[in-house]
Amino acid sequence: MLIADDQELVRAGFTMILDAQPDIEVVAAVADGAAAVQEARRLRPDVCLLDIRMPKLDGLEVTRLLAGPGVPDPMRVVIVTTFDLDEYVYGALRAGACGFLLKDSGPALLVEAVRAAAAGDALVSPSVTVRLLAHLSHPVAPRTVNEALTERELDVVRLVARGRTNQEVAADLFVSLSTVKTHLSSIFAKLGARNRVEIAAWAWESGVMA
Repeated sequence: MLIADDQELVRAGFTMILDAQPDIEVVAAVADGAAAVQEARRLRPDVCLLDIRMPKLDGLEVTRLLAGPGVPDPMRVVIVTTFDLDEYVYGALRAGACGFLLKDSGPALLVEAVRAAAAGDALVSPSVTVRLLAHLSHPVAPRTVNEALTERELDVVRLVARGRTNQEVAADLFVSLSTVKTHLSSIFAKLGARNRVEIAAWAWESGVMA
């Protein structure tokens, strides 16, 4: 994975925490957004962990270049930020990031976010992501949906937007895990969403969480 943060102590701390994991290797740690784009394209890491505020290119622009709409082979991007930069994090999620965490979230959540991204999932934490999306969002006209969601699919969407895992969704709805995965596949196709964060963002934007 790649780490990009303009604070040397943060880079060193993240590197120490993540390199200590048996299944994670930090292949680059850089101090600005331009270097992040260059090294990410050169090394093709499984996950890019980006600060939101960096010199040369900020985390939002780096995310758009590495994971945004139209990128032929998008990378997995996790944003690290502080809660007072909500609007920037929201923009990064819409630009293609698959999750985010706060800098003071602690080592366990940092490792969880990286592993979730590497597995093709997203860290949608009820205590962080949902609060952010609810705080920033206001009901607007939903973006074009390829096909109307069923009532059960909307149930799944609401639970995903609240940060539930597939197993928790299955338990809440009294259905099997495979049924949840089938619903999610349909939801991804209908919304044109690439990950669970985009489903959560759509849920808050469209007003279905009201």
